[in-house]
Amino acid sequence: MITAENTTTIALLTISLGILGWGYYRNRDLGKFGILSWLQSAVLMIPWLLSFGAFAAGLYINLAGILLLLVISTTLYIWLGTQVRLAAQDPETALKIAEFQTKQQSKKSVIPTETGAQALAIAMDMLTMPDADLSSIKGIFGIDTFYATETLAYEQGAIFKGNLRGDATEVHRRLTDKLHNKVGDKYRLFLVPDPEERPVVVVLPSSNDPQPATVGQQILAVVMFVATIATSLEAMGVFLGFDFYEHTERAREIVPLVLGIWTILIAHEIGHQVLAQMRQVKIGLPFFLPTGQIGSFGSITRFESLIPDRSTLFDIALAGPVMGGLVSLLMLVVGLLLSHAGGGLEIPSQFFQGSILVGIIAKAILGATVHQATLSIHPLVIIGWLGLVINALNLMPAGQLDGGRIVQAIYGRKTAQRSTLVTLVILGLVAFFNPANLVIFYWLILVGFLQRGLERPSLDEITEPNDTRAVLGLIALFLMAATIIPFSPELAGQLGIGL
Repeated sequence: MITAENTTTIALLTISLGILGWGYYRNRDLGKFGILSWLQSAVLMIPWLLSFGAFAAGLYINLAGILLLLVISTTLYIWLGTQVRLAAQDPETALKIAEFQTKQQSKKSVIPTETGAQALAIAMDMLTMPDADLSSIKGIFGIDTFYATETLAYEQGAIFKGNLRGDATEVHRRLTDKLHNKVGDKYRLFLVPDPEERPVVVVLPSSNDPQPATVGQQILAVVMFVATIATSLEAMGVFLGFDFYEHTERAREIVPLVLGIWTILIAHEIGHQVLAQMRQVKIGLPFFLPTGQIGSFGSITRFESLIPDRSTLFDIALAGPVMGGLVSLLMLVVGLLLSHAGGGLEIPSQFFQGSILVGIIAKAILGATVHQATLSIHPLVIIGWLGLVINALNLMPAGQLDGGRIVQAIYGRKTAQRSTLVTLVILGLVAFFNPANLVIFYWLILVGFLQRGLERPSLDEITEPNDTRAVLGLIALFLMAATIIPFSPELAGQLGIGL
């Protein structure tokens, strides 16, 4: 019998298997290179499929087993990456890849899609670059960097089609330096894939750069900040069993909990800001998301400058959840260690069935205590758990959420578009089977209407992040799922978590 508790797990497994099957079907014609590429993607999903498949079946894989799966998956991913690069050097394989790309292009719709260079053209005037500027810019190309064969007028700028000659990172650096020497800071140079995944150079005016927040946006950020403080007070009052706004005299009981939540929220934002400053990228004011359920759902941040490359996008996106998650995990563990009978908050033991990650940690620290009907926990447990949930929700692989930016950075814009769609489908299914869960319904609306759009392309959209970042992204997404997916009643019973 399918219950609301395991609907998400089943949906995730079904979609993951479908993606694996589609990937194999699509790559099989490329021979050894295609199969190795497919296997490299498949090994990243092994911990997901085995762990959550076991959870759905009511089986338990302990933390050591999960870590072993991650180590094996990481090792295989790195080794397969080396084999893929070696296979790509074979002339016969290169010919197959070219034929495959030609075949895929013949299947494409004539309707333009928002990918690669085209994503930079939405809703802008098709004005022509001055002839003097165009002539100067053409002079930056050469046979040792990018051999331009075709020039197209493009939104006060130009697209240069041709052949990339050398490492994308080095070519982009050299072309950018030459562009600056020719025309100063008037234009920006993007190295992006076209719809056929071939590198093209797009030069656009610097006037199209992201702009700082307007006065209206700054006022909105302040309003949402104040509203989030208000909902934090309300939510913490609910956890303590009373309505704060009817019993304001009990503020001293709530303030420590609210400060704990805001410590996590601020740690998350500090992570983003510190990495952004290290990478010389500007981030605007956070727009905190108030909610009466848990106080806050985190915040929305926007970039106010261009992102140099996909690795930078990954680092900035991951830094927030890492900082917020570590602070949350520390609070959770310390809270569990400080919990003792007769002190703290009295909660039903089923409380720990709501998260695979939290349940496993609680079982490891509290032991058989979590199998009692009720138990006393320190308030830090609640704060830590809420912090983990807030950071996990922001790690969902959709749009401009941190998780969406991570997927876009590692796998590219096309995969990020698909992961956004998959996330919306899963949220929709969970909301359908469990309509009482207002948190899921809230995020369905948030992602569907406000955050489903991808981040704008980086200046160097060709160079992919290294394998280490790909593994870290996998671990982050794995922990996200383990945080928000609950135990099935059968598995929780086997582990002695709740009654």
